[in-house]
Amino acid sequence: MTQVFFDYTRQDAQGVSCTANAWATVPEPLTGEKRLGAKARAKALLEQHDAVLVAHYYVDGDLQDLALETGGCVADSLEMARFGREHASQTLVVAGVKFMGETAKILSPQKRVLMPDLDATCSLDLGCPADEFSAFCDAHPTRSVVVYANTSAAVKARADWMVTSSCALSIVSHLKEQGQQILWAPDRHLGRYIEQQTGADMLMWNAACIVHDEFKGLELELLKRQHPQAQVLVHPESPESVVALADVVGSTTTMLKAVVEGRANTYIVATDNGLFHRMRQLAPGKTLIEAPTAGNAATCKSCAHCPWMAMNSLLGLITCLEQGGGEIFVGEPTRTRALVCIERMLDFVARNPSRVAPSTQGFVPSIGAV
Repeated sequence: MTQVFFDYTRQDAQGVSCTANAWATVPEPLTGEKRLGAKARAKALLEQHDAVLVAHYYVDGDLQDLALETGGCVADSLEMARFGREHASQTLVVAGVKFMGETAKILSPQKRVLMPDLDATCSLDLGCPADEFSAFCDAHPTRSVVVYANTSAAVKARADWMVTSSCALSIVSHLKEQGQQILWAPDRHLGRYIEQQTGADMLMWNAACIVHDEFKGLELELLKRQHPQAQVLVHPESPESVVALADVVGSTTTMLKAVVEGRANTYIVATDNGLFHRMRQLAPGKTLIEAPTAGNAATCKSCAHCPWMAMNSLLGLITCLEQGGGEIFVGEPTRTRALVCIERMLDFVARNPSRVAPSTQGFVPSIGAV
């Protein structure tokens, strides 16, 4: 195990931000016979417990492959939860970070939801503590509260709407058309992008993803000069200077779809490099280049890979199934209150398909939703 420490931005109820610290304990990668044995054991345990594995695009490639090989899915956080809700299995194993397990439990309260490591968190979740956020909302009671999926169940319980990167623009545009002002949390970069695209009146919480926050506009521009034919794909959690250089701005699945369907041969990708595993599988003839952070020899914190996603491992999966540990619980009334903002989003998407990027489920097996 390697223990690493990270800085992240944390805001309080008065809107004052500070730098806080968090840690991640990253397991050493398995190799050779140990890796093959662990994968076989994990597969057997999933079958023994009638469990289904749902994995995020950013986790270890072995976990992604295992999910697909055993009838699970690899997708973004919302599609993971949707898949878990619709699957017949009563035990869901969520390979990702804690808010993803919570979302799965909110949508599937009758099911057992396990995670390989409950300490796998998210800088956006950490940067938006529920008590401070609730007080911030109380101080601005006339605003509609819109939160990103990357938040705790307690924060969602305080929100009017939850959004993902695929439907955020449409929902905020809808609220603007109704004359509503927005209180947005937690990602400042995504909020700024939505504000610029929609013209909505948005009061921002100040937090950021430690992975996307590190992409550098100047270095990306220099890299583009080296690869003038490359398409640049950027997640909107990235800084404004990076988004401005993008050919495609969108969620993980939007970028995956762009690589698989795109005509270019080379892509510069500004998101967690865990997504490259699935991109290479679905588009083996394409050249993928990581967008620059501060660089391995400089001062990058994540170097384009989430340390908490990296806490997910085959051994952790085995342990949670063998011992029944890592179970997610979301108590009442938090679960019921959080469900409201999620269902409001799902209902909007169902009623307004023309205003939302269409789902790509079925575009390629287990590609997920935009």
